Amino acid sequence: MYINKFTITAEERNKTIAAFFKEGVLRELPSKEKRKIIILLELIKQFECGVTYSEKEVNERLSSIFADFAILRRYLVDYQLLERSKDCRDYWVNEALADH
Repeated sequence: MYINKFTITAEERNKTIAAFFKEGVLRELPSKEKRKIIILLELIKQFECGVTYSEKEVNERLSSIFADFAILRRYLVDYQLLERSKDCRDYWVNEALADH
């Protein structure tokens, strides 16, 4: 999807993470697309490749980072970093995109 559209330098990544995270908590979601992708790529690190997570497990991991965990879950799925079953019960990392 959009993930491959941007080239992200280490400096951009570090600046964005420093600006939007404080002590491991996401203060707000950036409105600019590139920054949002940097944040999502950081968030996907909360999940292991090859592991299937329930919706509850996904919510628990994301809720410790940001109050609106549902929007984070939706963005991770929309940007195809997390994939989910048709019944939305199971989630797993899209290994092809998560390594970026």
